[in-house]
Amino acid sequence: MRNFDAVIFDLDGTLLDTSEGIFRSVCHVIDTLGLPKLSDDVMRTFIGPPIQKSFARIYGMSGEDSARAAGLFRDRYKETDLLLAKPYDGIFEAIRELKGAGVKTAVATYKRQDYAEKILNHFGFDKVCDVMCGSDFEGVLSKRDIIENAINGLGIYDRSKIVMVGDSDNDAIGAEEIDVAFIGVTYGFGFESAKDVNGYRNIGSAQDPSQIVRIVL
Repeated sequence: MRNFDAVIFDLDGTLLDTSEGIFRSVCHVIDTLGLPKLSDDVMRTFIGPPIQKSFARIYGMSGEDSARAAGLFRDRYKETDLLLAKPYDGIFEAIRELKGAGVKTAVATYKRQDYAEKILNHFGFDKVCDVMCGSDFEGVLSKRDIIENAINGLGIYDRSKIVMVGDSDNDAIGAEEIDVAFIGVTYGFGFESAKDVNGYRNIGSAQDPSQIVRIVL
C-alpha cells in the first residue's frame, strides 16, 4: 500500500541538472554589466531561487538594478542556454514507477512558467507529469504559492497524502508552510547530506531517484 497519492517535484537539482545553462547566462550578465567574478560555490547559489533575488542578494543591487540584471539573464537564458541541461540518472524510471503505483506527479519550480514548460516538454517530463507549475513573469510567487498551484492542479486536497521532493531549503520551507511532507534529495545543488536535510521537517532523504520511490511507496 502506498503512503502518498501525489508527489510534487522541484525542477532544478531534482529532475534536471540545469547548471551549465544557468552558469553561462549568469556569466553573460556579469560580463555585460562589468560585475566582479564569482566563485563556483557562489555561482551554485543561483540555481533554484528567483534570479532577480539572487542578483540583489549577491551584489547588493537595488530593485531597479536587479531587475535589469534579471532581464539580461532571462533574454540570454531563454534564447541560448535554457536547454543546456540533462535529466538525472534514474529520474524517469522513478517517476514511471510512481505512476505505475497510482501516484499522481507534478512539478513546482521557481522557473518562469513558459521556461518551465519549454524545458520540461523538451526532455519529455510532460509525458510523465500530470501538472507543471512555474513562477509568474514578475517573480512574485513564493515556493509555497507554486506548490499550492500544483496541489490545486492535481485535485488532491488531503495534504497528508502529498509529498514535496526537492534539493533546497526553499522546497523544504515551502512544503512545511502548506503542511505537506517533504523528501530532500542530496544529488542536486542545495542539500549535500542527510544532515542538511534534517535541518528541516522531512520524512527522509534520497541520494538517488530510486530512494524517492522507496520512501513514497
